[in-house]
Amino acid sequence: MLQQTDKHEESYSEAHKPASEFEQRSDYLDHELQIMKPRRWGLNLPGRDFRFEMEDFVPAIAGTIGISVMYSAVMTAWATGLTAKWPHVNLGAEWIIEVVRVEMLIPALIFCIIGSGFLNPRANLAGNHGPMIPLIGSIALAGAHPLALAALVCLFGLLLSYFKGGSRLVNLTSQGVAGGLLVFLGFMGAKGQITSLFTWAGGLQAKHDLAYSLSYVALAIFAVNIVLYAFLAKVGKRWLAIPACSVVAVVLALALGAGVDLQFTTAPGLPNMNPWYWWGSTETGWQLGIPGFNHFVASLPWAILAVAMWSPDFLGHRIFQELNYPKNTDKVLMDVDDTMTCCSLRQFTGTFFGGGNITSSWGTYMIPAAIAKRPIPAGAILLGALCIVIATIGYPMDVAVWQPVMSCALLVGVFLPLLEAGLQMVKSSNDTNSAGICIFAAIVTNPVLAWAITMFLDNNGLIGDKERAERLSFADRIVIPAGAVIICTLAMAAVGMLPGIPALL
Repeated sequence: MLQQTDKHEESYSEAHKPASEFEQRSDYLDHELQIMKPRRWGLNLPGRDFRFEMEDFVPAIAGTIGISVMYSAVMTAWATGLTAKWPHVNLGAEWIIEVVRVEMLIPALIFCIIGSGFLNPRANLAGNHGPMIPLIGSIALAGAHPLALAALVCLFGLLLSYFKGGSRLVNLTSQGVAGGLLVFLGFMGAKGQITSLFTWAGGLQAKHDLAYSLSYVALAIFAVNIVLYAFLAKVGKRWLAIPACSVVAVVLALALGAGVDLQFTTAPGLPNMNPWYWWGSTETGWQLGIPGFNHFVASLPWAILAVAMWSPDFLGHRIFQELNYPKNTDKVLMDVDDTMTCCSLRQFTGTFFGGGNITSSWGTYMIPAAIAKRPIPAGAILLGALCIVIATIGYPMDVAVWQPVMSCALLVGVFLPLLEAGLQMVKSSNDTNSAGICIFAAIVTNPVLAWAITMFLDNNGLIGDKERAERLSFADRIVIPAGAVIICTLAMAAVGMLPGIPALL
């Protein structure tokens, strides 16, 4: 017993063993996860508290590809919406590239390398809030100001984190509800990427005035990558899926004649990082000036909605770690409340220096990291460095956002793993009942409201495990789930996200 206690108290550097002492690589990675003791809001150093491994490049590369795509989509939506809303605003392609670079430089240094890498490896990286991207055009047309929106998201996020609201909501979500949410997100995301690649291939002939069709390129890429993904899963190397499938997609697309669509247009350079340039005038930067009271009023419902949508997002990432990590690794699982703190601070900081991202837990990093059985810090440092290098050089951004690379990386690195994880969580008839209701509600409304509603029903024994409901307190059954339903419903009704109901504001 004394020997076990001493072993448990060993530091990471004392408990570390070289990979050569293990029969399989996976055993070594499991051991690394089990012996790590990351310091929360303290200095974590390579060698003393964690190590760099070759597997860390997988989430770093996947996260860089994913965030390049997301940032480009976000800034394009802002530029289109604000240009349509305000007569004096004219934001074009050069502006989009410059703002994307701002987001890839400053937040990467402060919140990826320093924050999640050295100061708190329990906090997942603050990335992009994917479900908010389709709404950005509406946010802009509603008269919201990006800086006002960022300030409100930061405020609400810090309040939720301080009162431990995020972790409480995650703990109140049953396996059935969580599994249904993951299945829905994985299926819809996969369907979207498959549709996007077929649309891209089908449009190449008209786009480039070709005498022949290249529609078959998408089918060829998917056919080969399905076989490759299945093979990697069989041999236990699924963590290689993102780089392997991305390379195969590029090689096949070029070999089949689709290389005409790959163009290098983003030249090397650095953006203007002076906040006054971006927000101090109606003639430079965002061309909106400093936000006024009316901007905060217009931004309020969208900020509430963004923060309300964090919990199911964080839930999916945390559960994915739990499913892929071995036992006794609680100390390296992402802390939901710490992640909310970092996301809140990153939201305002990135926007203050000229960015326009709406942030959340970084899924295109966390999911591949969990598959590769790697903790947060080393990959976070590598990802931050990659973002800085790519944003400075420019040209690699063109490859990362090319449709074959983007679709395959997101498909095998995010959406298929989400779908698989959700199916793994649905193990009993009670889980099936909750998962089915969650998926149905998500199809009718959206995944966030579906999560809130099914959590309320499940915690009150109306669906799922009735014995679990009997063990919960009144606050856990009624107060908190009902509060989540009310807040999500009001926020979505205000901005027009409820089907068949026009926006109240």
